[in-house]
Amino acid sequence: MSRADLRADLQASLHDAASVLDEPGDLDRCLNAAAEDFGRFCPRTRAATLALTAGLGEYPAPADLLGFKSSTWADGRAQPWEKAHPGRLPRVTNEDGILLFSPPPSAHQIAVLGASFRYFYFAGHAVGDTAETTTVPASLRALLILRAQAEACRELAARAVAMPVTLRDGISGQPRNGTPAYLFEKLMAEFREKAVR
Repeated sequence: MSRADLRADLQASLHDAASVLDEPGDLDRCLNAAAEDFGRFCPRTRAATLALTAGLGEYPAPADLLGFKSSTWADGRAQPWEKAHPGRLPRVTNEDGILLFSPPPSAHQIAVLGASFRYFYFAGHAVGDTAETTTVPASLRALLILRAQAEACRELAARAVAMPVTLRDGISGQPRNGTPAYLFEKLMAEFREKAVR
């Protein structure tokens, strides 16, 4: 699934609306936004390793990290009644591209468990120029196109914001069938429903 393949699929699925999104980067922007949002519903699990330092609680996070998942650092640790028990382990959180260890790992913990901290994290998705650099699985291609369609409808709705429009229906201010805003809402609802399955 290269960017060119996905762009062609998205363009075909938009039918006449694709002629409005005719700038070279329009469909790419929709695909990139779809891939970014895709990570919230179907994140990838990746692994990484840190070299811990006693008393240091902040470490740089990988660029594609969405959230910390788990660690294997304390697997097989000693029981609380044993002399080699490492004590309370740090809680790891992600804040602005920094992995925060609270409390910072102690010298005793590093001596008992080692300085190599292997962990798993949730990562976002990206659409690459080649199939190898696209991180969305081929089995979820239709779901990615659905999310990109919703993004295209949002762009179409935003382009018509400055145009004067007369609405004849004064009962509800809700977007109606056929408008890009309404289609965006419907496509996003369908995407959320399918993504949680």
